[in-house]
Amino acid sequence: MANIKVIIPAYNEADSIGLVIKDIPNVVNEIIVVSNNSTDHTERNAKQAGATVLSEMRKGYGYACLKGMSYVALQKETPDIIVFLDGDFSDYPEELTKLIQPIIENDLDFVVGARVKTLREKGSMTKPQIFGNWLATSLMRLFFGSKFSDLGPFRAIKYDKLLQLQMEDKTYGWTIEMQLKALRQKLKYTEVPVNYRNRIGVSKVSGTVKGAIFAGVKILGWIFKYSFKK
Repeated sequence: MANIKVIIPAYNEADSIGLVIKDIPNVVNEIIVVSNNSTDHTERNAKQAGATVLSEMRKGYGYACLKGMSYVALQKETPDIIVFLDGDFSDYPEELTKLIQPIIENDLDFVVGARVKTLREKGSMTKPQIFGNWLATSLMRLFFGSKFSDLGPFRAIKYDKLLQLQMEDKTYGWTIEMQLKALRQKLKYTEVPVNYRNRIGVSKVSGTVKGAIFAGVKILGWIFKYSFKK
């Protein structure tokens, strides 16, 4: 059996984090919730649901993911697969088995859960999100011959390949950085269509004008950085 760890960045997700943890399949060896300077009961609720809870005071999606990775790096037993999952219950955690299947059965390195239109609940992605995904993936196709259609946060990757990517983005550029580096390093990847629903609570990114603009700038910045990198 593969050793699978789940890392969940969470900022004020007290109402949803327990539901997310409850629906994660029992093939997972450890669920790691990284509270990203939460001021509600996210940490308490995650602990009560059975997760390992870490605290990252520096705000930023990437900071939280890197904190989870630092924790995993200190463990005696190295995991085979790391799954990243949001804490807002917009994804369907039970679909984790769909994401890890291509890695386990077909020896792929990296799998992104694609939030395809036919499986998305109405209103679950904002118009800026949909446009941003289209623009980013179109540019990746143009510059890198990519087959990605989404920047979905629900994703699985072999642990050794994740380390190989040397992830560094601290905020909203985390997902695009991972995909661009996977393309540059020629990882074997695929997408798996996943269901997507309206999140619990208000998005800290797409739910604010400032967040949406900042995320867009970060995403485009990573794309152009790698487009002109030799």
